[in-house]
Amino acid sequence: MTARAASVVGYLAAGGVAAAANFGSRFVFNRWMPYEAAVVAAYGVGMVTAFVLMRRFAFRSATTSTRSQVLAFGLVNLAAVLQTVAVSSLLDRLVLPALAVPGNREAISHAVGVIVPVFTSWFGHRHFSFR
Repeated sequence: MTARAASVVGYLAAGGVAAAANFGSRFVFNRWMPYEAAVVAAYGVGMVTAFVLMRRFAFRSATTSTRSQVLAFGLVNLAAVLQTVAVSSLLDRLVLPALAVPGNREAISHAVGVIVPVFTSWFGHRHFSFR
């Protein structure tokens, strides 16, 4: 496997674990706070998980300092959390009710919201966070 392929596989695996931590923790946070606040708090859990795993398994050849990586990672994830909250809220409040989707709309909306920034974050982390 090439170094780039290993990086992509590591990114997807780390991102999958972080997404599960994000998605699962939202249900816990939602017991004490409104939906959008719970989505943001859960994103924080996923972000910490992602940083640790991606640094270890996806972007091992990064040459920047840990401090620089943390700052850049935070900036990339600021854009990603905005995407997550926007998509989650839009789906939960407008799209799924308009489509009369049955079931737990918050869970469906949040799952889609977590998936959306996977693609934009890859480029941000590869070219900015862990260069």
